[in-house]
Amino acid sequence: MSVAQVKAYLEQFGAADRVLEFPVSSATVELAAAAVGTEPARIAKTLSFLVGENCVLVVAAGDARIDNRKFKDYFHTKAKMPAPAQVLERVGHPVGGVCPFGVGEGVRIFLDVSLRRFTTVFPAAGSGNSAIELTPEELQRFSRAEAWVDLCTLPAEAQ
Repeated sequence: MSVAQVKAYLEQFGAADRVLEFPVSSATVELAAAAVGTEPARIAKTLSFLVGENCVLVVAAGDARIDNRKFKDYFHTKAKMPAPAQVLERVGHPVGGVCPFGVGEGVRIFLDVSLRRFTTVFPAAGSGNSAIELTPEELQRFSRAEAWVDLCTLPAEAQ
């Protein structure tokens, strides 16, 4: 899915005009933070995992790391990331631009509680050079996430 398709999806929420596009890459947390002009922790990275035959997205703070024990306890399987081609095919976004908006059918979306410590966060918007600034509540509503989950560990200085 392209930025144009994400904008079309976000139109239903009146948020299409809030998508930011950059002349530089925002495909990693560090690059996105530099492009946006914020701290890396406020980048809402979208991580893709395979749970059985299905793809699951976990949106987490940029400084958070998936805790394998928490993941296994919640999903009853080990955290396994799909290949980039699988991500594009199943989710509909390329790696570097994966976001929780307008995803493929059957893709489940979860938001990690690590995002709740910020007033606003910046998820990607369908490409490796885009983002949108959202409150955690808007992120939940726009993504149609199933639930807030506690699947990550934060660095000591963020706790």
